Parts: sequence; C-alpha cells; structure tokens
Amino acid sequence: MQISLASLEVFMLAGVRIAAFLVIAPPFSHRTIPGRIKAMLAVGLGLVATPRAAAAAHDGAGTAIASGTAQFMGDLVMQVVIGGALGFLVAMVFAAVQAAGGLIDLFGGFQLAAAFDPMSQTSSAPFQRLYTLTTVVLLFASNAHHMIIAGLARTFDALPLGVPLNLAAMAQAVTGGITGLFVAALQVAGPLIVVLFLADIGLGLLTRVAPALNAFALGFPLKILLTITLSAMVFLALPQIISALTDTAVTNVLEVGR
Repeated sequence: MQISLASLEVFMLAGVRIAAFLVIAPPFSHRTIPGRIKAMLAVGLGLVATPRAAAAAHDGAGTAIASGTAQFMGDLVMQVVIGGALGFLVAMVFAAVQAAGGLIDLFGGFQLAAAFDPMSQTSSAPFQRLYTLTTVVLLFASNAHHMIIAGLARTFDALPLGVPLNLAAMAQAVTGGITGLFVAALQVAGPLIVVLFLADIGLGLLTRVAPALNAFALGFPLKILLTITLSAMVFLALPQIISALTDTAVTNVLEVGR
C-alpha cells in the first residue's frame, strides 16, 4: 500500500485540528471520556476528513503540502490554535447551562453546599453539577454530538488547511458568545430566579409585619422547597434549550472561517 506524502501531511494537520477541538469542546471534553478514546476518535475523524480537507486546501487559498519541516511544524501549531479556538466557541455556548445552574444555586441557597467536582476540576454546587451532567447526557442522547462533528468537518471548507485564523472574526465571535452566554443563562434560570426573588421580598415584608417571627430563619427551607419543586420546569425545557444551543454552536464555528 502506497501513501503519498501530501495525503499524510493533510491527515496529520486535520487530525491535530480535530484532536485540539475534542479536548476543549463538549461533550467530548468531559473527563469521563478517556484520553485514549479521544485520541482514537481524532484519528478516525482525521482519516474521514482527509479527502475533504485536501480538496478544500487545493481549491482554496490554502496549501496542503508544506515546503519544509519548519513550515510544517508551524502549520501544526496553527491547526492546534484553530482547533482550540473552535472548541472554545462551542464550550462557551454550552457553558450557559452550567451558568444557569450556578445562578439557581446562588439564589436558592445551595451555594453553601459547593464541593470539588473531579470531573470538571472545579468547585461547583449541586444544581451546577446536575445541569452539566444533564447537558452531556442530552447531547449524546439527542445525537447533537453528530451535528457538532459535522460542523467541525465543514470548517475545513470554511477555513482550509494553510489559511490562518481570522482573529477579527474570532474576537467578534467571542464577544457575541459571551453576551449570548449571559442571556441564555438568564433565560434558562430566569423564571426560577424571579420566583425566589419574590419569595425574599415576601419574607422581608413578613419580617416587617411580625419581627418576632424570624421569617428569614424559615426562608432557607422555603427557598430550597421552591427550588426543588420548580426546577422540574427547567428540566422539561432543557431538550429544546440544548437543541437551540447546538445550532448556535455550529453557526459560530462556521462563521469564524468566513
């Protein structure tokens, strides 16, 4: 079996971009997925994406074959940066669900129960961990990870091998993504936050009317009860939210190459 040098270089460049993407982008970035599985997936996807990447590199402004070792190493580093940047855009979109869980923990009184999460290597409260795991499960259960992989494959057309990353488009995508993150987090957790805020106002008025009642001591179990009861409504909306976030993530990834 004969393998041309051009095909091997394209495969290595495409595989490096895919590997950097899988390390950062959810749901593949979750620590429950072993590193060997991520490496095998990157190799398999690199083999599949090689013909498309080679055709896009020859037809576009990119060059598939490096003129020397130094240029090839530079192209590898550039593909790592591109893959990491694209993965960061996807991770930033789905971080809205985790941020929504953090807001619910903050307003519902669960923030005091924050503990170290070995999966994310961060200290997170119960609802934040629950929303993160639910997002990962829904991404796999709804086959949304197929859409993310398909969007990654289309980046070889939008951003061929050998073409540097458009920093202006990346900065604009990050700015819009951060804004969308806060908006999406408020949309997910907003109704429950409003209810908890109104509960705080009601307890404050009750304390003014009957100071000896110590309504704020009763407020902690009341807010916990409201949070657990009304969080079911948010869970019912999560599948539609994950579907919308998946479309947003794929769109952001493709717009960087334009």
